[in-house]
Amino acid sequence: MRRIANKQVINNVLLEASAKDKDIVVLCSDSRGSGSMTSFAEERPEQFIEVGIAEQNLVSMSAGLASCGKKPFAVSPASFLSTRSMEQAKVDVAYSHMNVKLIGISGGVSYGALGMTHHSANDIATMASIPNMRVYLPSDRFQTEKLMRALLQDHEPAYIRIGRSAVEDVYTEENVPFVMDKATVVHEGSDVTIIACGEMVKAAQEAAELLKGKGISVRVLDMYCVKPMDEAAVLRAARETKTIVTIEEHTKYGGLGAQVSQIVAANVPVRVVNMTLPDEPVITGGSKEVFAHYGLDAQGIVRKVMELV
Repeated sequence: MRRIANKQVINNVLLEASAKDKDIVVLCSDSRGSGSMTSFAEERPEQFIEVGIAEQNLVSMSAGLASCGKKPFAVSPASFLSTRSMEQAKVDVAYSHMNVKLIGISGGVSYGALGMTHHSANDIATMASIPNMRVYLPSDRFQTEKLMRALLQDHEPAYIRIGRSAVEDVYTEENVPFVMDKATVVHEGSDVTIIACGEMVKAAQEAAELLKGKGISVRVLDMYCVKPMDEAAVLRAARETKTIVTIEEHTKYGGLGAQVSQIVAANVPVRVVNMTLPDEPVITGGSKEVFAHYGLDAQGIVRKVMELV
């Protein structure tokens, strides 16, 4: 199976689109290499700005360019983009309705051994709390391409969080169901619903197949649109399945699980269990090692669902 990092897909889409649309501008905070934007910088030097390690300036400059009719994409590590420049994201971008797309690369625990300073386990909560800011976590290369092409067509702020490494495919080139701001049903089921986002979707998909062999019917929702969330899909799951399990590469506070829990509690109360990173500094290790340690992989999901049913 071919694996491609979502950040490479973003580069490819922007490189293609910028050939015709000279208003597209990519800005990096000393992150063109880690963001896979090197080829864009080399082939579109007049549409590329290297800001250096200055995330606040990165976001403010992007907002200024947007106010002049440009279409800026600000690429920076998610851990810094969502914390150091939160005020600029809130005031310069979202409050002012600027057409800025913030690309948070190496999200979650992607930086592994660099530890808590480089982990972004609270960026969903941070960005989702900002009025007018949308939050997206695409699950694979095919969905990332669909999302990027959709975002190129609108003029509102958005935060897109992606991981660092190549990821396994959830979809295929021939089958990429995508509707903007609507969850995708990855696996049909009637006993339990697993709602996942980002790199957790593949683990949920694998878990559903394993649970099927144990006689448990699992629905899997790819909630790539964490804000605005597809409330209708959540409510259908609450009405049609007995339990909902959410899984995310994020703290339990203010993320996917917290939002799903709020929606369900207010409308169709059923049991909701949130699988998240712990509220503590995460252990050091590669992504797969960290996921396995905290049960955020297919086997961990299977164990949790078996406990519940």
